[in-house]
Amino acid sequence: MKTILLGLLIPFIGTAAGAACVFFLRNDLKVSVQRALTGFAAGVMVAASIWSLIVPAIEQSEAMGRWAFLPAFVGFWLGILFLLLLDHIIPHLHRSIDQMDQTEGPKSRLDRTIMMVLAVTLHNIPEGMAVGVVYAGLVSGSANITAGGALALALGIAIQNFPEGAIISMPLFAEGKSKPKSFWLGVLSGAVEPVFGGLTVLIASTVVPAMPYFLSFAAGAMLYVVVEELIPEMSAGKHSNIGVVSFAVGFSLMMALDVALG
Repeated sequence: MKTILLGLLIPFIGTAAGAACVFFLRNDLKVSVQRALTGFAAGVMVAASIWSLIVPAIEQSEAMGRWAFLPAFVGFWLGILFLLLLDHIIPHLHRSIDQMDQTEGPKSRLDRTIMMVLAVTLHNIPEGMAVGVVYAGLVSGSANITAGGALALALGIAIQNFPEGAIISMPLFAEGKSKPKSFWLGVLSGAVEPVFGGLTVLIASTVVPAMPYFLSFAAGAMLYVVVEELIPEMSAGKHSNIGVVSFAVGFSLMMALDVALG
């Protein structure tokens, strides 16, 4: 139980640590820095989706022979469709802010703040589910997941959450929010991770045969976020190679963590 609790809290701690940057940095993050951090986060999430989620899902289905890919295929698409549904329910950050920038004023700034928090919160839901389903697989002992591999995923997402927390708290402070309020809003955006992670552990651990579907579902949801949100943000404007190089760094680091600890 302690291992699961720690694993669920590690990504949340990463978000809180990133949000705390508002107390130490005077100005908003530069565009180039934001692009680099976003690219790094995208690389971590892609590597985690492959080595920590999809590969274990296929390995657990080896008894199906040539059809071993099927549970991962189905779960992956369910994850994609789930995030597509959320995409329609909660407007995404880049669309909403573009519209709000056209009308300045107290209400538009408030709406901007709300949408920033909601957008990052949306990103954190599949990440929390990913950690939860991996730890559920670890507990069940039937998903070819080791304690090191589960820890690698939690650490990788925590690394990814650090810049995400900063990207929330720093712009909020630049828009006039106090440092404590900016910090707590950044922390709040990551609070859904341990909640959804815990719920996923409870659900997945009671339906062990469906574990490959849960693993690949989390992978599909995470990759949707990467392709829909992170890649466009990291490659927008000039010097997009900064985001690409950062993506490669994040991908290789998460790959190394997963293999070394797994």
